[in-house]
Amino acid sequence: MDFDVNNSISLLSHIHSASADFLQKKLSENGFTNFASSHGNILFQLSRTESLKMNELSKIINRDKSTTTVLVRKLEKEGFLKTTSSEEDGRMKIVSLTDKGKNYNIITGEISKELLEHFYQGFSQEEKNQFSYLLAKINKNFSAD
Repeated sequence: MDFDVNNSISLLSHIHSASADFLQKKLSENGFTNFASSHGNILFQLSRTESLKMNELSKIINRDKSTTTVLVRKLEKEGFLKTTSSEEDGRMKIVSLTDKGKNYNIITGEISKELLEHFYQGFSQEEKNQFSYLLAKINKNFSAD
């Protein structure tokens, strides 16, 4: 079956929008409202490590320090994160998850599994591998800029 390759970016955009809508709906069903994808990314990144320095977090989520600070403050105000001053340098902030943030990651882990099942419905393992390979190749093309 042939596809119009010029339609690929439009399809990617549609898939991105549909998956974002799916996630928002599932988050709302679980009591998590007013969350931007950047908030979820911060909580996810912190689930992978005990804590992060604010500047490390900024690099990982690819946001400038002032934007990261605003995002972290909102999550801290909502009770998902806590910040402490570094023992080595009191000016440096360390960000870590609270129990509420850890619970969020447990719930979103289940939502992510559901999204992936929906996303890859009807795919063979070989097709999943090929698709991931091709997306990584496209991503690399943009990373080279």
